[in-house]
Amino acid sequence: MSKITGLLLPILRKEQKKKGYISESALKKISKKTKIPISRVYGVATFYSMLHTKKQGKNIIYVCDSISCHINGSENIVNYLEVRLKTNKRFSLHKTSCIGCCDEAPAMLLNGKAYTKLTREKIDGILKKCKY
Repeated sequence: MSKITGLLLPILRKEQKKKGYISESALKKISKKTKIPISRVYGVATFYSMLHTKKQGKNIIYVCDSISCHINGSENIVNYLEVRLKTNKRFSLHKTSCIGCCDEAPAMLLNGKAYTKLTREKIDGILKKCKY
């Protein structure tokens, strides 16, 4: 990790925690405050899968796409979730790298909580517990 990235990550995380995403105006303010070019700030903000530059739904899902999850059907999980959540703006769906549940693949994080050994039926039960 570069020095600049190391400096920006905590600032970007803090900004995202306030609003749930990092707005364009926030990126510009961060750039001005840190004297780091906006292109570099934007590059860091968009490189990391758990940082967002667009408004997110109330419920954020990260489906693990590591090799272990991929081999165990994470792509099918993503496809199923895309169909289930197609018109539901209260959810944001993302693929991400390893979430540390390789021994129980496929896995996902929903609002920071890990769910493993996913099946369509298990996903249906998990989503029912969420407030749509």
